[in-house]
Amino acid sequence: MADEDERRVDDLRVRIDRLLCVGFGDCVDAAPQAFALDEESVAVFARPEHIEREQLLEACAACPVDALTVWDSGGKKLVP
Repeated sequence: MADEDERRVDDLRVRIDRLLCVGFGDCVDAAPQAFALDEESVAVFARPEHIEREQLLEACAACPVDALTVWDSGGKKLVP
């Protein structure tokens, strides 16, 4: 798997930096529909398009090592 995984969710661009992720799982706790931990205990996308925008932003902001980054459609960084 690549070092980064990125997905568009409505007007947001969400990126997981797999090299930064250490598997705390705070994103999974905050939004288990959006994120999961793989067999290496690294965050992966589940179904982020199935949760509310604010919940997705909160889950991404919960990452203690800033492995999740979110930009809006204009390119403004929202998280971290």
